[in-house]
This record gives sequence, C-alpha cells and structure tokens, in this order.
Amino acid sequence: MSGKVILESSDNSTFEVDREVAEKSVLLKNMLEDVGDADEGPIPLQNVNANVLKKVIEWCEHHRKDPAVEREDEVSALSKKQSSTDMSEWDTKFMSVDQEMLFEIILAANYLDIKPLLDCGCKTVANMIKGKTPDEIRKTFNIVNDFTPEEEAQIKRENEWAEDR
Repeated sequence: MSGKVILESSDNSTFEVDREVAEKSVLLKNMLEDVGDADEGPIPLQNVNANVLKKVIEWCEHHRKDPAVEREDEVSALSKKQSSTDMSEWDTKFMSVDQEMLFEIILAANYLDIKPLLDCGCKTVANMIKGKTPDEIRKTFNIVNDFTPEEEAQIKRENEWAEDR
C-alpha cells in the first residue's frame, strides 16, 4: 500500500507524492483502492490547478500523521464545546493567503474530499467575518449590496432575534 502516486493538475503539471499523503483525500483514496496496484499513470484532477494543488499537497504533507477523523470524534468535539474557529498556528499561517487562493483551496478541499482542510478554510473565512457588520463583510469580500433600503429594513426586522443585545 506504500509507494508514490502522480497527480496531474488541470494545467497539466504533475506532482509525485507519497500514497499516504494522497490518501488524505477521500476521493483519491477511493480511486486508488478501486484501481489497486495497477500503474495507471497520473491521476488527472481537472478541477484543481497547479498552484492550488501545490498548496493542498503542502497541507496534506504537514498533516500526514494526523489520525483520520471519524463522525463520533466530530460529535464529541462539539459536545466539549470547543471553539469552532480555533486553528493551529501552522494552519492559521498556511491559510494566510489572498482571498482568491483561499477560496480555491476551499473548492479543492471540497472536490478532493479532504474534510479537515475544508474545515480549516471555512474557519478562516468565519474568522474573517466574525464581529463585522454586514457592510464590513461586503467590503472585505467585495460584495455589492443589491438590496433596496426597503428590502434591507424588512430583512433587519425579520431577523431582529439574531442581533446581539
């Protein structure tokens, strides 16, 4: 089960990685199990470009020895009321990229089915919006406010219960 795997990005760059690293991705793990030991050449990843794949591989390399997260572990973590936005120092630094790369990493983690990386990306976005007003969030993510003042007032009235008081 050991050995190397070759991954090919959407822009035809290839990356040779340890199978253990590639198997952090549920998608790749399932593909490799289906193929067995037959050498099928590079595995094409049409939804991930080389720059993003390089970052994903870097994250998987760093986390290669992390235990696989089971559903029960997730439930127990929630029951312990751990902060949902806490991240390791390494992950925080890793996710300190421009917004475009951050969202590309999130999309790649989703496509490749790497839940801990997806969680890491989503926590980063959550930390970016935590404590901000809707206008500040729009400015952070360059979102155009297309509500009329009347629509905005109605939404505020409907969601008064969610306001911090």
